[in-house]
Amino acid sequence: MAAANVTPMVQQYMAVKQEHQNELLFFRLGDFYEMFFDDAITASRELNLTLTKRSNGMEHMPMCGVPYHSVDGYIAKLIKKGYRIAICEQVEDPKLAKGIVERKVIKIITPGTALNEQLLEDKHNRYLVFLQQDQDKGMCLAAADVTTGECEWFLDQTPESFLNITEQLYRLQPAELVVHFTSEEMREKLQEWLAARLPECVVTHYDESTPEADYFTQHFAGSDVPDEVHSTVELLLRYLHGTVMADLSHINRLVRIERNSFMNLDVTAIRNLELVRNMTDGSKRGTLLQVLDFTNTSMGARRLRSWIESPLLDVGRIYERQEAVAELAAAAELREAIVAQLKAVADMERIVSRIEVGSANARDLVALRNSLSVLPGLKGILEGCSSGLLRKLWKGLHLHEELAARLQQAIVDEPPFSVREGGMIRTGYNQELDELHLIAADNKTWMQNFEQKIKEETGIKTMKVGFNKVFGYYIEVSKGQSSSVPPYFVRKQTLVNAERYIVPELKEFENKILGAKEKIEQLEYYLFDELRTLIRGKIKEIQETARAVSYIDVLTGLAEAAYKYNYVRPELNNNGEIKIVDGRHPVVERLLEKEIFVPNNTNLNNTDERMIIITGPNMAGKSTYMRQVALLVLMTQIGSFIPARQASVCPVDKIFTRVGASDDLATGQSTFMVEMNEVAQILKYATKNSLIILDEVGRGTSTFDGMSIAHAVMEYIHDRIKAKTLFATHYHQLIALENVLSGVKNYSVAVKERGKDIIFLRRIVPGGTDRSYGVHVARLAGLPKKVLERSEELLKEYDNDNGHVQQPAAAAAPQDNMMGSLFGSSIANELLKLDVMSMTPIEAMSALYKLQDEARKELGK
Repeated sequence: MAAANVTPMVQQYMAVKQEHQNELLFFRLGDFYEMFFDDAITASRELNLTLTKRSNGMEHMPMCGVPYHSVDGYIAKLIKKGYRIAICEQVEDPKLAKGIVERKVIKIITPGTALNEQLLEDKHNRYLVFLQQDQDKGMCLAAADVTTGECEWFLDQTPESFLNITEQLYRLQPAELVVHFTSEEMREKLQEWLAARLPECVVTHYDESTPEADYFTQHFAGSDVPDEVHSTVELLLRYLHGTVMADLSHINRLVRIERNSFMNLDVTAIRNLELVRNMTDGSKRGTLLQVLDFTNTSMGARRLRSWIESPLLDVGRIYERQEAVAELAAAAELREAIVAQLKAVADMERIVSRIEVGSANARDLVALRNSLSVLPGLKGILEGCSSGLLRKLWKGLHLHEELAARLQQAIVDEPPFSVREGGMIRTGYNQELDELHLIAADNKTWMQNFEQKIKEETGIKTMKVGFNKVFGYYIEVSKGQSSSVPPYFVRKQTLVNAERYIVPELKEFENKILGAKEKIEQLEYYLFDELRTLIRGKIKEIQETARAVSYIDVLTGLAEAAYKYNYVRPELNNNGEIKIVDGRHPVVERLLEKEIFVPNNTNLNNTDERMIIITGPNMAGKSTYMRQVALLVLMTQIGSFIPARQASVCPVDKIFTRVGASDDLATGQSTFMVEMNEVAQILKYATKNSLIILDEVGRGTSTFDGMSIAHAVMEYIHDRIKAKTLFATHYHQLIALENVLSGVKNYSVAVKERGKDIIFLRRIVPGGTDRSYGVHVARLAGLPKKVLERSEELLKEYDNDNGHVQQPAAAAAPQDNMMGSLFGSSIANELLKLDVMSMTPIEAMSALYKLQDEARKELGK
């Protein structure tokens, strides 16, 4: 049906929708946001709303709506499902409108630009990332958190740009990714990676029709960045301005993500070490973040998370943090005083962001006021601190005393949620407002006096003066007395038992009172907006204060963890040594309730203990020990104290982990392929200054293949990379490498045997072991007794026959059935002649190929 045949309102809706076909359009009609046509069908399905139909000049137009005062909850649900929403508001007073009320879209809400409180996690940033790729110029990433004003960039023009960019994406965990690629192949590769690693991230393809602008200069005047970065950040800002539709002046600080200043943690390391998310359900429970998080502000919690994901490389900066933690850890009263102040600090970063984009209310101003009011006390507490970093933070705390005093004078302690209905501004702040309040408050006394006066004038003692929202003020007279009313009484309403009248004096009073209430609401909003403008002018200083508060919060939290958990300050060295005495796993020791965590020593260097081979049974603690070493090194490099009796640590540039594996169904890769991919990445990118954790390399394939690969990987790391390495294995033959490779040492997990039972002592001791205690572990796991007895019999047969499987006498197989033996006799003889431990990987593969060829011939294949 042509637009000319529909109502003006539907025509207006269709015109707006034409400009926003990629968004669900929330169209304001009075007290509701309405959706029509396909948007209504989608919203009713996703939000469980009743779908209605109305004519409006079109037959059966689907529609549904939500109340404007509760719209945030509905928007949050749709954003979580990946939808984009355009908010179309009434931009003129319906009372003053001539014809249809003017409406226009005031903002577009996307997963990466949402400011909805129901979507935000206090302790987690919500990033929007713009990713630009050019085949000739590499890849550039620009990330912004609209809720805090943070903006970062990362440029990679190396052949490994995709890997390095995806590492940053995994660290940032963006809610939305906007892409602008020239290569379709790279676009598909990224889509595949996102599906496997960041499935909840919403991908938006950049619309090149965005109008030209120079937002970069507006936000970051004076920033000197490469052209590719300038272009990417400009496009990011265009996207933000096109959706948020606000000034966004709180995004005023552009920071480079520097790989050379921080330890590089790839996706696998962040996941395997469970730094900020566990591998079970992706929550914070059972992570290093949970153990160290003694922060008292949302800003501090987000800062701690970023520190854990980006440990420092510079010894001087690490030392600076350690000094601050040491001073705070040694002074319980100082910590308690700081914490008492921090508990009153709200999320200042997000408050100023809401103020900037126009979504803040008076309660936000109260929260900001309360936060600013504690700053003088916090600064006074820090004044006596001596460590360099705490002195810097003390200087960086702006007090904002004038702003705090202004907010104290202006805003009541418990303002209403809405900023349009009055009740926000204190008495005494504005003389005109006070006078209007007096008029509005005096109506009860005036009405009582007027009622007494009119009774005396008319002699009607039963009449009363009242008010309702529909008819306004009135004089009510019973039916029996209505004949006695004076001629100047004008009938307004007839009831069953009474008549209601109005008189000029009462009408004049009504106009005055209702006019005062409207003026109060308008004046209060004007004064509120004035305060908001005042704060906008001080956003940069408030952000600097918020950053200082977040640092103080993290350092105090790390000091509290050190004190509470009996952590020690690790020494820092530059001689390539990692020496830890009685180290403990920071997470596991917190999870143990009835057991005491068994501490262990660690000795790694660049000479004779560069690579440690760890053998021992499953469940004995090999994996826990290796992760423990990695976590203690990482904790050292964020400036934290660590769970140990004594430690000396050299910073490492990267931590690589190959711990555990499972099929990657998202990419169709087997366990072994996943494992080999991870090992390949380690061998390609590790340096002599890296720390490598390898757990059971090669177990995803056949025994000899796996052992050959493990052997070759160890040789490659030892001879070429020379990185400090912890290598856990069940291939006991590999312990002979200690006699072949100069930097290799054997360690094992101590086990105590009691008959057929074993006790895991959890101690890592020098020397290797050639036993896996598999049957013992199976007994601990609760396998049936018959299975255990039979496995012990078979184990003896294997041991007695050097690995051959003997045919059971009672169930002899036919001569031509090869199931009775692992290999044919000739192949077995050839295998026994091989000196596996002295073969190179190429020689091993060649021998295996010959044996496989002989096996085919014996089987007639």
